[in-house]
Amino acid sequence: MPVSLFNVPMSLKNPMARHFSAAVRRYVALGLMLVALMDISILSGHAQSLPTLGDTERENLSPLMERKLGEQIMRDIRHDPDYLDDAPLLEYLNNFGTGLVAVRPEVRGEAGFDFFFFAVRDPMLNAFALPGGFIAVHSGLLLAAQSESELASVMAHEIGHVAQRHIARMLGQQKQNGIIQLGAFVLGALAGLAKAGSDTAMATVMGGAGVAMQRQLSFSRDAEREADRIGFQILRDGGFDTSGMVVFFGRMQTATRSFSESVPPYLLTHPLTTERMADIQARIRDERYRQHADNPDFQLIRARVRILQNNSSQGLRDAQEYFEAQLRQNTKQQIMAANYGLAYAAYLQGKYAAAEGFLQQARNAAQSMVPSMLFSQLEIEIKSAQRQYPAALKLAEAQCDQYPFSRVAVHQFAQALIENKRWQEAVDFLREESQMYRQDKAVQDALARAYAGQGKLALQHMALAESYALGGSLPAAIEQLGLARTAPDATFYDQSMVDARERELKVRWKDEQAENEEFK
Repeated sequence: MPVSLFNVPMSLKNPMARHFSAAVRRYVALGLMLVALMDISILSGHAQSLPTLGDTERENLSPLMERKLGEQIMRDIRHDPDYLDDAPLLEYLNNFGTGLVAVRPEVRGEAGFDFFFFAVRDPMLNAFALPGGFIAVHSGLLLAAQSESELASVMAHEIGHVAQRHIARMLGQQKQNGIIQLGAFVLGALAGLAKAGSDTAMATVMGGAGVAMQRQLSFSRDAEREADRIGFQILRDGGFDTSGMVVFFGRMQTATRSFSESVPPYLLTHPLTTERMADIQARIRDERYRQHADNPDFQLIRARVRILQNNSSQGLRDAQEYFEAQLRQNTKQQIMAANYGLAYAAYLQGKYAAAEGFLQQARNAAQSMVPSMLFSQLEIEIKSAQRQYPAALKLAEAQCDQYPFSRVAVHQFAQALIENKRWQEAVDFLREESQMYRQDKAVQDALARAYAGQGKLALQHMALAESYALGGSLPAAIEQLGLARTAPDATFYDQSMVDARERELKVRWKDEQAENEEFK
């Protein structure tokens, strides 16, 4: 009987597994078999014709189901310690990625997916797309990319996979219950790996399941070409250097030679055939060369990522040595980025005077460039760490005025108001923000702190309930609503709000439990 990923032991069908990996790379290694199926190399078989964009007549996996699957996976990833939950990095990636999407709005598809871009801590060169418009890059890939055009070539390619619904189309060939079982297999297997922590266990799962998956796929190369085509169009129309795609692939191939038999994971999950490379080069030859001026934030973010990739004591020392060597390269961008990196490292080490000195040197080197919010963001962090709260508030208010659409600026201003115990101003500001950005969990967390500062227990618990609900923890949210109802300062209006919200969340929780029963 042929091996099938849909015939899995009951012990692996546990969709509620949460602590399923010691590192995100374990999730990626196995999870890609579920959520980046179109990126896996096929060892044999003939390619089938790729359905055209928007052809959904024969699909079983709806856009709604695709998004829901992606959101469920993201809830697990966000709990992993290697998920880089760094506000400046997330803002840069999402501004950059949203700009790419805006070049070709049709990539959002019929469901109008809101793309979300994030990074994971892993030195390997890789990137991957999840169902529903979630796209990740490894920290190692961010450091390997030497220009925004190179980074754009990777992210635009992943956008192409989402736009063509490659993952959904593959999963759509199976019945819905098969998809659920496959998802349970991945989560359950990862939970087992987390406990075992064994390379042998990983090799066993990857070996057996990988072969089975390869037997079920048959048009990966077509999908790669489709993603290349869309990615190339985004690069061209977005004003990027289209040769960045070839340059970056060339760098990965060089890395392959440097590490003997080791192949960068990106080339394993995105097979770079001779035919595909020739097709990319042919497209480039037909285009006029254009030079893309990188946003200075690109180099600053790379400096930040170098530290985030390993922020242990030894990691910080290694990063500092790298930045000190970078200072000797004597170009303004390199000097700016190196000093910023040294400032961030000193801040993390609690050396605030040194951090301020390096930050000023970074600003001096950047005078002729576009001013970066990353400078003011770090300065506010330093002032706050020194308990210079009035100075931090003054800077945060100016930053928020200059960058009113920045979520980083909004969160820092709210935090500064709270640190200065200006509770009512914080509440008024955060309530307005919560109405405009209803999915912003950080706003609800800050609102709960502001209410706590005022001693308003009922409203504090209600804000915490919203925070937990946005994070996918419905039982905890319902518990907070119960605490709000019994708080001594709860008004009749508060209790009515709690009752209505509790009913909504209980219905959602019941629906989730029913779905989980199907996984068993």
